[in-house]
Amino acid sequence: MHVVKTVVIIPALNPLNSIIDYVNTLKEINIDKIIIINDGSDEKYEPVFKELQNIEWCTVLNHGENLGKGRALKTGFSYVLNHHKNVDSIITAGAHGQHQIEDVAQIIRHAELFSDGIILGVRNFNTKDMPLISTIGNRAASVLFELFFHRRLLDTQTSLRCIPKQVLPWLIRVNGEDFSFDTNMLVEAIKRKIPIYEIPIGQARIKKNSIMFYDEITNAHKLIQQMITTYTKSKKQHE
Repeated sequence: MHVVKTVVIIPALNPLNSIIDYVNTLKEINIDKIIIINDGSDEKYEPVFKELQNIEWCTVLNHGENLGKGRALKTGFSYVLNHHKNVDSIITAGAHGQHQIEDVAQIIRHAELFSDGIILGVRNFNTKDMPLISTIGNRAASVLFELFFHRRLLDTQTSLRCIPKQVLPWLIRVNGEDFSFDTNMLVEAIKRKIPIYEIPIGQARIKKNSIMFYDEITNAHKLIQQMITTYTKSKKQHE
């Protein structure tokens, strides 16, 4: 039986110390390698990245300045293509603890079954801890995505995804250096008829006064505006 070889990519901007325990725990669920992209974090976070680099199964890649989440992911994808040719799947995850280890394990369990497409970890927004405006924003983005791109997806902004290695060569050329890359990835996959699978995971986690904004859009207005911008650019490319 083929064992799926998996790499986890985590773009990180000013991560908390808790990322160290998170990375160590990830290794316990059959992860082959963890790649952290330091996307121009402040100097005071250097000790965190040094400790991560000292972990045997962890690689830290550095951006001299903050280039955006999309660019950080592309840096990670390029590294996988050049240095991990035997990998089957790439998991992308957030740096600030919003994805429980069980969430990641749930996606990995489906990696072999759905190896021909992109797997999205769909968050549960129906919780008392989730601000109403964030729930409304996510639903509005889902409706707009279906209207614009004729495919219903429940969580277009989730950063917990499983991506088959064979799509990386075109994925690193997809437009978007920031959050727009998350949506553009899905739009391009639909154009290329790449299957997109949705797997329910735990509840969405957004903490007050958190720096988690780097991992996922939480502002409803920005979420909707980004969806409209993606559609407009996509339409212009086909005119």
